[in-house]
Amino acid sequence: MLDINQIKELIPHRYPFLLVDSILEIVEGKKAVGIKNVTFNEPYFLGHFPDYPVMPGVLIVEALAQVGGIAMSNVERNNRKIGLLTGIDNCRFKKQVIPGDQLHLEFEVTRTKGQIVKGTGIAMVNNELVCEAEIMFAFNSIEAFN
Repeated sequence: MLDINQIKELIPHRYPFLLVDSILEIVEGKKAVGIKNVTFNEPYFLGHFPDYPVMPGVLIVEALAQVGGIAMSNVERNNRKIGLLTGIDNCRFKKQVIPGDQLHLEFEVTRTKGQIVKGTGIAMVNNELVCEAEIMFAFNSIEAFN
């Protein structure tokens, strides 16, 4: 299990855009499972929507991509590089995510080619599917964090 400080060593995201609170499982280069605790004080709830707070779907997909980046971050060729989103396919949202929910995020790598990674992400709340997507990203060689 990785805590938030260990996650910050692996990916460059920071508040308010670090969307993974802990990693429960990691199989380097293959799979990672993480948690995002959705709280009412998230900055996006101020406008999405003030009287009906719903986590934006694009942020659920971003959280899945961050878990994928964590799965690949210690692979030698990707160490200390930034994973940049390059594609999202077959994305479906099945249920709304609201304050108080705990997102269970799973990303499984299905293909790698050089710096390109493709995988399948699923997000669940209380064992119910809320989002699924095929996500592709590329690792960039810019050193952006310490």
